[in-house]
Amino acid sequence: MTINLSKGERIDLSKEAPGLTNAWVGLGWDINATDTGTAFDLDTSVFMLGANGKIPADSYFIFYNNLKSPDGGIEHLGDNRSGAGEGDDETIEVNLDKIDSSIQELIFVATIHDAEERRQNFGQVRNAFIRIADAKTEKEITRYDLDEDFSTEAALEFGRLYRKDGTWRFQAVGQGYNSGLSAFVEKYYQKPQ
Repeated sequence: MTINLSKGERIDLSKEAPGLTNAWVGLGWDINATDTGTAFDLDTSVFMLGANGKIPADSYFIFYNNLKSPDGGIEHLGDNRSGAGEGDDETIEVNLDKIDSSIQELIFVATIHDAEERRQNFGQVRNAFIRIADAKTEKEITRYDLDEDFSTEAALEFGRLYRKDGTWRFQAVGQGYNSGLSAFVEKYYQKPQ
């Protein structure tokens, strides 16, 4: 049975899905009819963070131009440019056993490509969700449906997977940002010493 989360709620995956090693993190959405005159293109990204809250190297920033982490723990299955259809619009495969031990947190975000130029925001998006499923059984473990109105935001932090006391946990975040992907890159990028 799926555990439906509200904003800010957390679950311990080791308790809710004992033995989970391979998971799918699916993100989905639908687009409202709009008059912006331009198609929507939402992009999912994953920031793999160390204990200092930063990506240890550029290769730990997973997005449409870098689909796989160097440790083989994360693989982005590709960019869906329309959001059309049912179910997950973009899927991230997560192999929890392969994620480098220095990585403490995975941040899942979605941004609207060229949102400012296209006059688009998440207020024009509906039925947005993030879910985690067991990749072997395809059984959904947890789901978070975003029901807030993000009428000015062009970027959303959907959720995060993080290590605590030797187990992986998931938190539903649902935090909107007015800036695009570059703001997340600035926040999580670690400048070389």
